[in-house]
Amino acid sequence: MSILSKLSFKDQAFRLREDAILDATTRILAVKGFDLMTIDDIAAEVGISKPSLYKHFKSKEELVGAVMTRLIDEAGAQLASLDAGLSALQQLQALLEWALRVRLGGGLPFLPSTSAHVREMLMKNLLYVGKVIKLNSQLEKRVRQAKAAGELRADLPDDVILFSYYARSCDPTVEYLRLYSKMGDEDIVRYMLDVSFQGMLATK
Repeated sequence: MSILSKLSFKDQAFRLREDAILDATTRILAVKGFDLMTIDDIAAEVGISKPSLYKHFKSKEELVGAVMTRLIDEAGAQLASLDAGLSALQQLQALLEWALRVRLGGGLPFLPSTSAHVREMLMKNLLYVGKVIKLNSQLEKRVRQAKAAGELRADLPDDVILFSYYARSCDPTVEYLRLYSKMGDEDIVRYMLDVSFQGMLATK
């Protein structure tokens, strides 16, 4: 039995509306970014009044923190759901593939990479920071395992690999390819994964 099914009808409606608010915020953030997005935009997208929205979230900052925290939760759940038989490198590849697909679907607003104000705001959100640290630790473990298995270069520092990995999930190349190339999303994901893990040098 799901958690939602255990709630009263009123609580279920509240939870569903909250999810709708977070979904709308994610879509608008992906298009407008934090500075241009307004509470009016979100309320209009969901089809509710601003007072109703404020019953769920007290400010735009709190709302964005909830969106980013949910995103980290989804990434952690995706990582946990991967086949245990996959190698560490295959798990890293699978998670990046998931992130690219979510991003192409408009569900991955990587705000910290584009706004110093948002980074500072999120760093004050202890729930978000705690979840980021946990996910980073899980990915760092897989990087070390992949290096030990000879799947990743042992001479590269872990941080170089990790931050390069994170950068791929918010690389503007994805948008450029969608706008200016004739590639479909499947090709974009495939080529981004190839460049991320195989590089651009021709094999000898």
